[in-house]
Amino acid sequence: MRLTIPNQLTILRIIISPVLIYLFLLNEPYTQLWASILFLIGSLTDWYDGWYARRFGVITRWGQFMDPLADKFLVTSTLIVFAVLDYVFWWMVWIIIMRDFIITLNRIYSLTIGKAIITHTVAKWKTASQMVVIFLILIFINWRNYYSGEINSYHAKYFDIIGITMMIVTLLTIISGIIYIYENREMLLGIFRKILHI
Repeated sequence: MRLTIPNQLTILRIIISPVLIYLFLLNEPYTQLWASILFLIGSLTDWYDGWYARRFGVITRWGQFMDPLADKFLVTSTLIVFAVLDYVFWWMVWIIIMRDFIITLNRIYSLTIGKAIITHTVAKWKTASQMVVIFLILIFINWRNYYSGEINSYHAKYFDIIGITMMIVTLLTIISGIIYIYENREMLLGIFRKILHI
């Protein structure tokens, strides 16, 4: 692995994720504020390392694989924390986790056979909607912690702004997963054949 700047930033995002979980679960206003800041830093490094790698031609195979994996780790870790704290429903988070697991498995296999995987437009919408809902919840958490006086009193709902945006994220996750499985069905069958030794 070449330790390029983009790869260093990818490693940083991986390190940030467990720290973010720990700070959130301490469930104190100041630790959750710091966790929110860490997520913002992680999100900015995601944008910057992609731009830097393309701008200066330092794209590596390790980076191509680990960059989306680090993104999923950061986003999934945050969503799991939100479910633990009852800001979102667990079933929605599990759908996101399962979809990402299938795609990550396929990415690993595609690298071994040298085949590129193209990200579908719906998947990009899914990722954008995930970031929107996460930032929305982070703003909401910190607003409640510092201004509303109602710390730890929120419970997941379906028909407030958080619930509606999470339902949109979940729907896009399901649609993008179906599209992904259909477009890469031959590759996925190849994975299952290898696992089952058919």
